[in-house]
Amino acid sequence: MLELKDVCFTIQKNGEALNLVDHASLSIPKGHFMAIVGPSGCGKTTLLKTIAGLNPESDGSLWWNGRNLSEDGDLEAWEIGYVPQFSIAYDQLTVDESIEAATRLRIKTNNSAELDARIDRVLKETGLTSIADRPVSVLSGGQMRRLGLAMELVSDPKLLLCDEVTSGLDPRSEREIVNLLHDLSRKEGRIVLSVTHSLAHLELYDSILVLHEGRVAYHGSPEQLTHYFSVDHTELVYPQLAKQASEKWRSSWIKHSATYYAKLQHNREKLHAQGLLELPADELHQPESEEAHETKEAKTRSPSILSQFHTLLGRRMRIFFRDRGQVFLQLAILICFPLLVVLFSPRANENMRKFTDASGATLQQKLEEQAGVQEDRLKVGSAVSGIIMFQVVLLSLMGSNNAAREIAGERQILEKEKFGGLSPLAYLASKIAFLSGLILIQSLWMAGFVELFWSFEGSFEKHALFLILVNAAMTAICLGISSLMRTAEKASLLSVYLVGFQLPLSGAVLALPEKIEPLTRPFISAYWAWSGSVDSLSGQYRSALTAISETQISTSNLCFFILLIHITLGLIISWIGTSRPQWEH
Repeated sequence: MLELKDVCFTIQKNGEALNLVDHASLSIPKGHFMAIVGPSGCGKTTLLKTIAGLNPESDGSLWWNGRNLSEDGDLEAWEIGYVPQFSIAYDQLTVDESIEAATRLRIKTNNSAELDARIDRVLKETGLTSIADRPVSVLSGGQMRRLGLAMELVSDPKLLLCDEVTSGLDPRSEREIVNLLHDLSRKEGRIVLSVTHSLAHLELYDSILVLHEGRVAYHGSPEQLTHYFSVDHTELVYPQLAKQASEKWRSSWIKHSATYYAKLQHNREKLHAQGLLELPADELHQPESEEAHETKEAKTRSPSILSQFHTLLGRRMRIFFRDRGQVFLQLAILICFPLLVVLFSPRANENMRKFTDASGATLQQKLEEQAGVQEDRLKVGSAVSGIIMFQVVLLSLMGSNNAAREIAGERQILEKEKFGGLSPLAYLASKIAFLSGLILIQSLWMAGFVELFWSFEGSFEKHALFLILVNAAMTAICLGISSLMRTAEKASLLSVYLVGFQLPLSGAVLALPEKIEPLTRPFISAYWAWSGSVDSLSGQYRSALTAISETQISTSNLCFFILLIHITLGLIISWIGTSRPQWEH
């Protein structure tokens, strides 16, 4: 049984406390199907999230089978299913693949046969067997709702919460979904709560909860709804609610609730007598045996972090290679960006004259020769500096493109999967593994392709390492930004600004004022990668570049450690953003 005892959820608005859920009290027995209805903004979704534990109650308590959830902790991830208004599936996957991933992330199965059996059962329960191989992107609204339900049913939840799963559907699809939810409530004593704007098909529910301004105005059987509100049709309930204050409706309900709850109990016993409802053992005064309870626990073990990591990484790779637009973009970047750098290689390959100081040369000839040598140094040094910085900035842009949308773009799915038991560590590790592959391919290809046209005179290995590090640093920092933002658009915009400041604030093109340089330099990954690569140069390139550069060149060891710090900070921010809840109330 689920019980709410004077539950409140309070927010601060204009400096004052506002109860979005105001002292809600109700009891819901096992095997019960309840609709939560009311005018827009009355607190339906807020109440559902409070029951789910997404909104911590400000006052009162929630009880589940005699256990105080407010004191003893929330329900186990497998005990509760939550179907939100938004889609929790990826367009690039099929129906079967989406359910398989959901199963692997929530339930530990002993072998592939057990996994397949669980998936097949859920497909059959939700009527999706015939379209199991169909991509999510082509599903209808009703099919998407069924898929959302299927992805929650993989753990056999005892409490299933559905938020507007019938909204936007045609009447036939709506009735099919309500019928499906009704049938699901009749299995293993499952409680199904459904938030809905629609007042159609109310006869399929065991009870109706009417909210008004966050307060309970009615909770009783569908057939008594119109009688209680003194109206002829259910469509007139909402206008009737508006005729008096919510506090008066609550007072009225408290006064009459016992009578209506007696009717609900009578209906349950009648359905049981007709064989239409199987009452739980505890309601029949037959407590569940300890052996049966242990069997249920054994069936619902959570997967390990390593198992979740493998599932997430495999899913991410599959999504990447099926997204033709993303694959094309990555290939275009890999081809075009190094070609842009190669355009500067002829100037960097020019030979530099050396000052000979030949005897017999006139002073004018010596001055002309020195001017020529200096001109060569300026041309080659500028080209070398430009090539290195161009590589660094382009790889920074690649890092931004890699990570800016990586978490923010799937924030809602992430929050939903964390609610279902996903480890944030497994999630972040899968992102790091996937992005590391992109970083290595992009950076090594950039270094190797440019090397074919311009020989890096010095330690090529160090140069390649710094290209990897600057890509990794920008990827990690943008991943951190992505983890903190609620939308992919905001994350992308901020990441682009960050890359845009790399070139002017690096000091590699134009030396910064002495007062500004110490303040900006520690935060500019491009400077440290450029400086480390320059420090790795030798021979004529090194002398040419150091002769013309007005910016101080740091040692490669210092650059290496600073870039590692950037990567570490980016990953720490990513962990913070991934771990913290970001559900909207």
